[in-house]
Amino acid sequence: MIDRYSIPEMTEIWTTEARYTRWLEIEILAVEARCKAGLVPEKDFELIRKNASFETERVNEIEAVTRHDVIAFLTSVSESLGLESRHIHYGMTSSDILDTCVAMQIRDSGALIKQALEEYGEALKGLVLRTRGIVCMGRTHGMNAEPTTLALKFAGHYSEYIRCMKRLEESLTASCVGTISGAVGTYAYLDPSVEEFVCTKLGLGVEEVPTQVVARDRHAQFLYALAAIGGAMERFATECRHLQRTEVGEVEEMFGKGQKGSSAMPHKRNPIVGERLCGLARLLRGYLQVGLENTPLWHERDISHSAAERFIFPDSCGVALYGLRKAKDLAAGLRIMEDAVAKNVEEAGDRYFSQAIMLAMIRHGLTREDTYALVQKIAMRAMASGESFASAALSQEDVTGVVPEAELSHICTIDNHLRNEGYILGRLGLS
Repeated sequence: MIDRYSIPEMTEIWTTEARYTRWLEIEILAVEARCKAGLVPEKDFELIRKNASFETERVNEIEAVTRHDVIAFLTSVSESLGLESRHIHYGMTSSDILDTCVAMQIRDSGALIKQALEEYGEALKGLVLRTRGIVCMGRTHGMNAEPTTLALKFAGHYSEYIRCMKRLEESLTASCVGTISGAVGTYAYLDPSVEEFVCTKLGLGVEEVPTQVVARDRHAQFLYALAAIGGAMERFATECRHLQRTEVGEVEEMFGKGQKGSSAMPHKRNPIVGERLCGLARLLRGYLQVGLENTPLWHERDISHSAAERFIFPDSCGVALYGLRKAKDLAAGLRIMEDAVAKNVEEAGDRYFSQAIMLAMIRHGLTREDTYALVQKIAMRAMASGESFASAALSQEDVTGVVPEAELSHICTIDNHLRNEGYILGRLGLS
């Protein structure tokens, strides 16, 4: 994770020092489990708990020779102990501490991401509540369609946040599992109770059928949850970017005092946060692709996933956390330009009554095909002349001869489009 987007509390989780610290914690817990089972003298365990340590520089020095980080780490730990060091890593394999450590790091990273996601959701909720009843034009294919409200527009993003939270929680349950099962996962030299003890102490689940590693589909599920969060942030950011365009001008990112928009054009106020979120979302989808590629390992294990995971785990967690904090700021600070919203509704004209009139004629017995052709013709003529569509329709005998004018006047009101705002928001507990 580059410094520009790093958040210290996330970066610390994935440092080399933090990784070795977790490895040592796992090793000591495994000795404790064997001590409780009567397999390690209590005196030896006490010495290990008191004295076991490592020096990162020494680990790096040894690894330069062994070209094996776990062996280098274990050698450094053994140098801090006496004969009792023989109990360290007993019956275990490298992946027992590697994968269990990753589960701990995902656990800790996930807690930060979950908190940031909750804060983003609260910001979206606030945005929905402060835009209730503000009528705006709905757009399909980027073109004016029918009226909606800004609250309903933003409520869709809040609903997506709820789904993201559920996926994140499920993925953390799936991916935060460890294994202490030995060379090919058969517990040949360790009782499964050691694994249960260690993982319970660490707040982790247990891989039900270990090989030498925790199955990588678990991590892919976590990476998908992060990619989905990225997609949700991108969709919200894209909406805000489109609404901020000069010719729309309905919202605006918060622009801080002293902030600059362009090196060449002093008048610019660009949607830089939204654009940044869109770029970060691409990274999260890329990390997911690598996670999926890591899933089909050979037999009980190979290490084709290892180097890739040293990048994708810390970077995906860091990007997700940074992005969520920026997305929260975007939602919380989004300025609503109500005058522009109202102006765009007015300038859209009343052609959006076309469906209401078409359906009324269908209710009065005409076929959909004939009615569609007639209403489309009236709408296109009104668009070309700039006249009111409703007035043009009311002047057509083909229309008023089928639907009474009183009924047409009743259905050609904007309130008909918006009457269910409260009902829809109620589905999200926002009514």
